[in-house]
Amino acid sequence: MSETRRMALPLIAAGQAQKHVTVNEALARLDALVWPQVLSADLAAPPAAPAEGDAHVVGAAPTGAWAGQAGSIAFRINGGWDFAAPRPGWRTHDLDSGAMLTFDGADWVADAVAFGSGGAATLGRVIEIDHAVAAGAVSTAAGAIPAGSVVLGVSARVTSALTGGATSWSLGVAGSADRYGSSLGVAQNSYAAGLTGSPQAYYNDTALTLTAAGGSFTGGAVRLAVHLWQLRPPRQV
Repeated sequence: MSETRRMALPLIAAGQAQKHVTVNEALARLDALVWPQVLSADLAAPPAAPAEGDAHVVGAAPTGAWAGQAGSIAFRINGGWDFAAPRPGWRTHDLDSGAMLTFDGADWVADAVAFGSGGAATLGRVIEIDHAVAAGAVSTAAGAIPAGSVVLGVSARVTSALTGGATSWSLGVAGSADRYGSSLGVAQNSYAAGLTGSPQAYYNDTALTLTAAGGSFTGGAVRLAVHLWQLRPPRQV
């Protein structure tokens, strides 16, 4: 056997010259694949100016130096690209999207917390939106909650103080203006952490509403975070 089974680390042969070359290659693969993080997971062509040690999950239909390596982890080593074919259960953090990716044996799946044998998965996600608060009594963040979500709660952080006459505000949805919080502060770094009383299913894209109390908004900004579950059906057959 010239390499290890799981990570394809090169092994030193008996009487081999220049052993440091093999050892250094093995260390570079370990550096790329142990507790890995990748810069992207959707590129089809290598980036123009990669740095030594950069790693990516190769996207679909790759070209150039990545041709034939769809789904592999590509990492920069000694001025070229090396590749690792993932095994079921491998996980990596995608720095571009912020998602944790897990390989299920066929695909890299973002934010999966549990898998079925046929490719079904339960996804646990946090979707963040930086919302510029519009002037008026109500400011609407359209489509903040995606269709097909079971929402555990919504949190928020005031990133720029809310101006105008409002002394506080509520966070919710149409028909339930305070579902995720009321009497919330208007100063910078005020926050909300609103749990849904019972997990709430949303079947269509749904807006979040910020409703002023004691006056109206004239400006400010809030970072909204929707904490949710989604379902991925079994893969095609």
